[in-house]
Parts: sequence; C-alpha cells; structure tokens
Amino acid sequence: MNSKHTGMIIFIAAIAVTLIAVVVASYRTPQQAGSVGAGRSSSNEVAVIYLTGEIGFGGSSSLTGGSSADQTMQDLERATDDPGLKAVVLRIDSPGGSPAASQELNDQVQRLKESGKKVVVSCGDLAASGGYYVAVAADKIVADPATLTGSIGVISTVPNLQDLYGKIGYKEQVFKSGPHKDMLSPSRPITPEEAQIMQGIIDDTYAQFVQVVAKGRGLPVDQVRKLADGRVYTGDQAKQLGLVDELGGLHEAVALAGKMAGIASPQAVEYHRPGLTDLLRGLGGLSSLGNVQDFVAAARLLQGNDLQQLPPAYTTLKF
Repeated sequence: MNSKHTGMIIFIAAIAVTLIAVVVASYRTPQQAGSVGAGRSSSNEVAVIYLTGEIGFGGSSSLTGGSSADQTMQDLERATDDPGLKAVVLRIDSPGGSPAASQELNDQVQRLKESGKKVVVSCGDLAASGGYYVAVAADKIVADPATLTGSIGVISTVPNLQDLYGKIGYKEQVFKSGPHKDMLSPSRPITPEEAQIMQGIIDDTYAQFVQVVAKGRGLPVDQVRKLADGRVYTGDQAKQLGLVDELGGLHEAVALAGKMAGIASPQAVEYHRPGLTDLLRGLGGLSSLGNVQDFVAAARLLQGNDLQQLPPAYTTLKF
C-alpha cells in the first residue's frame, strides 16, 4: 500500500472517530456533555443562549455545534427546566426565516418566562424580521446602537422559469387533484387567482406578526403597523420608537438580566451542548492539521445540509 492510500485511510479514520465521539457526546445528559451551566446552574449564573443565522427547523446542529433553531429550542427547553437558573440572555444574530419556527421559538421564550426566569434579548449585528419576532417575547431587549433590527413584515418570492425551461427543452406534464395543487409552479406564470390567494396568506401572516409585536412591546396595533413596512432600523432608532429597551452589548444585557433576577454579581455562562466544532478545537492532534473547517464542511455534507434544492415558492414564506 503506497503512502497516498495510507494517508487517505488515516484521514477517513480520523473523521470517523471524531464523528463517533460527537454522537456519543450529543446523547449524554447536559452535565455529562459538559454544557456550561446546563441543568446544574449556580445561583449567580446568567445563561447565554444563541440564535444565529437563518431561522428554520430541520437542521442538526448537535453535530456541527451551530446555532440552528433546533439547537436554540433545545437550549431554551433545558433552561426552562433548570431549577437553579434565574436569568437567561438570548443572543440573537439572525435575519429571520421561517414564520412557523419563529413563532415556536417565541412561544418557548414565553414558557421560559412563565417558569420564573428573567429573559433579556441581546441583539447582535442583525436581529431582524423573524429574529425580532423571537425577541419581542423577552422581558427586555438590548441592542447595540448600530444593530439592524425591525424589518417587520413577510415576503415570498415566486420564480418564473418558463422561458428558461423553454430554452433548455424542459417540459412538465402535471397531474393534479385540484386546480391549485400546482400553485406557484415555476414552470408557468402565476394566475390572477393564485396571486390573490398568495397575497391573502401574506396579509394573514403579517397581521400575526403585528399583533405579536404589539403585545410583546406594549404598543398600540396601529402604531406598530405604521412601523411595520418592512424597513430595518438601527438600534438607536429602534429605542426611540419603542422597539427595544436599552442600548448596549452582551455585557450590558447580562448585567440587566442579573439585576432583574436579583443577582448581585451575575456570571455569564454559555448554555449549549458542544458540537463537532467545539470538539475539534479541543483535540490538539486534529486541530493541528490546520483545517478544522474541512471537517465541519465534510460533516455538513454527510448530513445533507449543503445540498440545496429549489423548493416550491409556498415553502419559502419568510419573516
């Protein structure tokens, strides 16, 4: 066996061993997995939970250590059930995403508050649309002056690929059970009736968004509707408009959460289950290879997370 083949076998074996170790770690209890504060918080701890990137369920962040909506939901649920925890900071850096996933996260933040915890949202670079939808469930919202937030609205983009399909000779024959089963098909123009149906969906979802913001921020619905034309606001502008409470970063959010919970000297702890990235950084032998991102990319490819397909337009309704 030549050196090239030997090196390839060693490389594949290293990936396999790493993945097995991550799977084992992922199915341990929070205490066993080493999640800081998870399930065993001391009285002065403020849990910091992250919501990062586009919001949508179906990811498998336990493997890659990312902060998908699934992982955030799990962290929020564990925090809700943690009897020693008094306060949580939810750090949001997200442009939004799935309306349903945003609503479920908003609901879980509500349950977290109902469990007796104080909840403060810390907005990072971007806490817009669905990210802001989640934020309004918190007791308080803290944003940096230059944070981009707001973007209260709903959007769906419907592609029309009929001309492209004609150029490449692609044709479809559709069999359907009803007149609207192929609604928003990219192989033909949208009909006036379908446009009306879709706008109705947009309007209904938008009304839900406005109501949630009005309730969460204690603002009149008409006032929120005037602000909810889809635009983003800086953190400074948002504070003037009543969309956020305080200006500051993560440090200020932790201090505020501690103060609200009656914690004299709050200690911020990251509250999550370690994933592949965390493990690789902790393994000197593997990290010395100098390309941890290749391992992460390989893991995501194995999971199918990087295999993109063009979905029907009605599945791309977004906050």
